[in-house]
Amino acid sequence: MSFLLPFDSLVCTLLGISLTVWITLLLVFIIVPAIFGVSFGIRKLYMKTLLKVFEWATLRIERGARERKQAIYKTNSNGIIVKEPTSLEEEIKQLRRNGSNRALDSREFEMSDIFYFCRKGVETIVDDEVTKRFSAEELESWNLMTRTNNNFQYISLRLTVLWGLGVFVRYCFLLPLRVTLAITGISLLVIGTTMVGYLPNGWFKDFLSKHVHLMCYRICVRALTAIIHYHDSENRPKNGGICVANHTSPIDVIILASDGFYAMVGQIHGGLMGVIQRAMVKACPHIWFERSEVKDRNLVARRLSEHVRDQAKLPILIFPEGTCINNTSVMMFKKGSFEIGATVYPVAIKYDPRFGEAFWNSSKYGMVNYLLRMMTSWAVVCSVWYLPPVTREEDEDAVQFANRVKAAIARQGGLVDLLWDGGLKRQKVKDTYKEEQQKLYSQSEYGTVHNLEYYRCVFSHFSMSRCVKQIGWL
Repeated sequence: MSFLLPFDSLVCTLLGISLTVWITLLLVFIIVPAIFGVSFGIRKLYMKTLLKVFEWATLRIERGARERKQAIYKTNSNGIIVKEPTSLEEEIKQLRRNGSNRALDSREFEMSDIFYFCRKGVETIVDDEVTKRFSAEELESWNLMTRTNNNFQYISLRLTVLWGLGVFVRYCFLLPLRVTLAITGISLLVIGTTMVGYLPNGWFKDFLSKHVHLMCYRICVRALTAIIHYHDSENRPKNGGICVANHTSPIDVIILASDGFYAMVGQIHGGLMGVIQRAMVKACPHIWFERSEVKDRNLVARRLSEHVRDQAKLPILIFPEGTCINNTSVMMFKKGSFEIGATVYPVAIKYDPRFGEAFWNSSKYGMVNYLLRMMTSWAVVCSVWYLPPVTREEDEDAVQFANRVKAAIARQGGLVDLLWDGGLKRQKVKDTYKEEQQKLYSQSEYGTVHNLEYYRCVFSHFSMSRCVKQIGWL
């Protein structure tokens, strides 16, 4: 025992020194600068170094593939099918021109017409522009993570050693550092907002609430080694308005909240999330709904309207898509937040996938698994554009207003503007979409008609004229 005691004392001393150095480095270089919004430029230098390493690794993979005469997988961001921008009527006429003896303007159903729908169906199956928005995009370059490139395989000992070093850095250094920062940020958020909640209402409570939220979100951003480029800050959302943004990940919230003040909207949860929500609402009027209230559109609209009418309250942060999209496109905006009549502040968020995939595929990964993948990525690099505020025009309904805002966000972020509902991620296609295609076909054959029974009749293998007679129009 006499020989073990000095050794035990030495181990305890080394652990104490290591812990002291670790905490000191966190405070001096990360936590304190995050509180005051100061950066030493370390993350930008880290990002530039990573880019050079990625470029070298990619070139080494391509050279190794050429030496072995192997094909290199290349992504095709434009899809594998070239689609000409033609209308349904033009394509139907082209089919009839090639395979029918009847007049092109014939109103009778042609068997060759079904080939148009068959081709469209096969194109959709092969190159589905909706489903591929719910999976991570394949990178053209390799970022030393096996989950991001199909070309990963053994090329050389030097490249394999570099990959192993990357695994060590991400899991043995970055992961503990980020977990420590995340725990620190969340703990300070819960403790700080709870303490602020006991203060009487007034300007001092609002001031402390804003800066406690901002401080904690900035620490959480550092927990992801996030490098964020904010543009056009003069258009930041103001009180009494609604901030709407495209949605890629749960971290969209802290990306935006680390540069501004927002009131959150969401469903009440249990567990750790519930503890955080209950603490936050004590310091700031966030809008939380019970599970039974979420589907009550009138109640939700009333709560939002009451909030935006008070110019002293923070702008509401909403993601109108209602689900996460893989940051290559923007899908249909739900119209609820555009019916209120408040000023809308559009925000476009674009992530750089080279440093880590920010998209949350909730159908494949749970929240804990997703956060683990984020904290073992190299970094989170993104750009945020604050667009000029917009209001609903007199001759514009809520759907048109939502589409106009969505188009502006897609244009600024370099994203594809899609009309599809993000709910298709988990639901079947609505009958209204099918009926819309039926109407287009029927109108091209018999002009403008407004009877749904007619469409259903035509698509039940009747001829055009027979359907008209059956319904009683002639």
